[in-house]
Order: sequence, then C-alpha cells, then structure tokens
Amino acid sequence: MLALDPRSLIAMAGVMATAMAIVLAFMRRHYPPGIRGLGYWAAAPLAWLVASVLYSGREGGLPDLLAVVGANTVLMLGAVLFHIGCQRFIGHPTRWPAWGLYLVASALGFAWFTYVEPNFPVRLVLFTTLVSAIYATNLHFLLRHGGKRLPVRMVQIVLAAHLAVLVVRLATALAGMAGAHLMEQTLLQTLYISAYVLTVLMLSIGAVLMATDRLVTELEHLATYDPLTQVFNRRALLERCEEELARSQRTGRGPCLMMLDLDHFKRLNDTHGHQHGDAVLVHFAHTTQAVLRRADRLGRYGGEEFMLLLPETGAQEARRVAQRIHAALAVGHRLDCQLSIGLTSWRGPDDTLDAMLARADQALYQAKAQGRNQTCVG
Repeated sequence: MLALDPRSLIAMAGVMATAMAIVLAFMRRHYPPGIRGLGYWAAAPLAWLVASVLYSGREGGLPDLLAVVGANTVLMLGAVLFHIGCQRFIGHPTRWPAWGLYLVASALGFAWFTYVEPNFPVRLVLFTTLVSAIYATNLHFLLRHGGKRLPVRMVQIVLAAHLAVLVVRLATALAGMAGAHLMEQTLLQTLYISAYVLTVLMLSIGAVLMATDRLVTELEHLATYDPLTQVFNRRALLERCEEELARSQRTGRGPCLMMLDLDHFKRLNDTHGHQHGDAVLVHFAHTTQAVLRRADRLGRYGGEEFMLLLPETGAQEARRVAQRIHAALAVGHRLDCQLSIGLTSWRGPDDTLDAMLARADQALYQAKAQGRNQTCVG
C-alpha cells in the first residue's frame, strides 16, 4: 500500500471520471427528456476530472491558485453538481445561488490558508468539513425523497461510506496526522485518495443505474397504460382479466366485466373538435376511477370504449357500481358525458374470458338499441 503514489491514484480518478462523463453525456443525449438530472450528473465527473488535472499540475509548476484553491473548489463543485443532479432527477427545485455562495466562500477560505496563512493541515480540515457537508446534504435528501429503489440505495451507501472516510480523515487531521502535503506518500494519504477514486466511480455508476432504472420504469408504464387517459391499455387489462379468472378457479368467487361506451362521441368530436373529445375521455377516466374500489381495474379498450374489471363481485353489486358511474358523470361538469354499459358476471369454472367479453359486448349493444345512457346485463 505504501508503494502506491498519490499521483497515480489521482490520475486513475481522472481516467474514470472521463469515462463516466462520456457515458452520462451520451445518456443525456439519447434518453427521454423526462429523465432529468443527467446533464448535471455528466458535469460532475467532468469537474472531478478537472480537479484531478489541477491537483496533478502542482508538481509541474502550476500556481497554487489553480493547483490548490482551484482544485479544491472544482472538486467540491463536482459534489454539488451530483447533488443537484439528484434533486433534478427526483423533481425537486435546485438552489444554485446558495450553492454558488457556498463555493465562493470555500474558495476564499482555501485562498486564505494558501496565501495569507499558509497551513496545509488547517486547509485539509476546512476542505474535509466543507465537502462532508455537501455529501451529508445529498445523503439526507436521498433518504427523505429518493425512495427505496436499489440504485438509489446504492448511491446512499456510497455517500454514507465516503462520509465515514471523511470523518476519519478529519479526525486524523485534527490529531496532527494530516501530513505535509497532498502528494505525501503515506498509508493514510493513500487510503484517503483511494476512497476518493472509488467514490468517483461508484457515484457515477449509481447515476447510470438510477437513470436506467427510471427508463425501464417508464417503458413498463408505456407498455401498460393508455398514454391519454392513464388507465390500463387493452393488452394490460386483458392480462389482468386472465389472472382474475385463474384466481376464480381457486376461490370460486368470480369477477364481473363491464363494457362502457361513450354515447354519441363521434358527434362530439365533429362538433367540438378532437382536443375537446380527448378532454372528455380524460375526465371520464378520472371520474370513473374516483368511484371504484382499489381492486377494480379500468382500461381503455379502444377509441371511446372502455372495459372495467370488478374482482370477486356479484351482479347486484356491479349494477350499483354502474349506477355510481352514471351519477358521477351527470353532475353538470362541462366535460360530463352519457354512456352505455354492458355488464356480465362470471358463471362458474367453465366460463372463459372470451365468453364474458362476448356477453358484455352483446349487453352493450342492447343498451345502445334501447336508447343509450343505461346499463344492460348479459
């Protein structure tokens, strides 16, 4: 361990930061714009790369203003950028002015203990305290708002582990074990810089995993839900129906199915336009879901036709649900609509989804033929 040169470790951090900045930049370019924060996450390892170059340049004659003050400030900037990326990703507002003042004040502190009162141990204590505050703020934010997804947990663990390293580094510096300069080849210095290299890599990987996890979630949502009304699409609802019928074989308690069709919807589109028609569909879906139980499943079957699955529900109870739907859409809202409903119930272990759909469809046509805006049972 003592043979490891801090310069080599810092160069390694720069290489890793470069690779992760490129990966995150490509993700920002090609991932959906709804996945926010990728730009800040890509800028964070870029800042860490710049800091590594500045740290390494001190031995090559780079002035302390860049190699010490600039390097420390840019390294902290990377931590701030990563934190803001997390805020943007989760959908929280960012506070750039506050962080800007924080970084300016930090830079002034580093400059004071570099030029006015040169003191490496004090500068080390100051830097460690300031960067610890950034990581602690990010960890606290993710614990409160990040949820329980595995990639977020990974980032939380990395932040907590690096905070522990920083606390130990602070304790050793306060105990007089700071050393003479950053590039001093000691065991403690090697351990601290190694932890920094690992943190740069793991935080960047964590950002990649968080963004990819969000992408998978969004794709699953698109494959399951109707993009306009945000209820189940036809395929997803039919899958739920098959699952419910399979469960009925075990429990002996079957579901009811409803086919719901908005009356005179084509006329409404022709008269008021398709945007108004879309607003009516969204209002219908939201209003209907508001009167359903948590276990009930509403889906868009096609166009203005919807289907409703009522698990473990008898015909009488299903009729009461239909009455509630009719009533909820007749309160005088400008987007209220009339609808016809075809209802059928499970008839035992030999009943199939195709048979239930056919009966519900037939009952719907009956409701249309009898004057619309009513429920018929098939």
